[in-house]
Amino acid sequence: MTKRRVAIFDIDGTIFRSSLLIELVEELISRGLFPESVRDEYHSEYALWLDRKGRYEEYINSVVDVFARNIRGVYYGDVKDAASAVFARHRNRVYRYTRDLIQQLKKDGYYLLAISHSPKLITDLFCDAWGFDKNYGTLYSIGAEDRFTGEREQTHLIMNKGATARRAIEKEGLTLPGSVGVGDTESDISFLEIVDRPICFNPNMLLYRHARLNDWEVVVERKDVVYEV
Repeated sequence: MTKRRVAIFDIDGTIFRSSLLIELVEELISRGLFPESVRDEYHSEYALWLDRKGRYEEYINSVVDVFARNIRGVYYGDVKDAASAVFARHRNRVYRYTRDLIQQLKKDGYYLLAISHSPKLITDLFCDAWGFDKNYGTLYSIGAEDRFTGEREQTHLIMNKGATARRAIEKEGLTLPGSVGVGDTESDISFLEIVDRPICFNPNMLLYRHARLNDWEVVVERKDVVYEV
């Protein structure tokens, strides 16, 4: 039987025009499940990024830390409800280029795989809606009384997206010849370098430099214009 070709996507900043994690944290604050003061814990990194004096990765990593610390003791059902609200509000906040590419790849019979650092309870909702066959997100442990412990599971897999992709390809019986990968930061390099067609979409500087050195595709979408660099 012919093996299916695989297309591997990052989600935040690549398909979704924001971060699922950031939107979830904001929703948890608005519902009183996280204290208002948690914004102070990543405000300085956010301000530096807005002023283009700091890196986005430093900002998002501070949000990840805030989420892990404050999710401890929160009931799973409350977080799931918050994730569902974020999804309902933002499910169509996607980039035109990757939206159309996903639809074309599905028509061509590709196996769609997403790998994200955002919590899996919200990547599941997003990826199911957009027709992905499988997605990997960060898993947070649940303890007594169905409440989060704050611990992350199998972090090494999500941090190394290339290893995660290879594991999925082997497990699902997929093939890399003709494969496609789309990412926007240096954390995506490990899976972009194993596919036949790596696409750097709205890349940050570190990924852009790597793309130039390796002659990878660079695609930029601004407002309603999509162009190749």
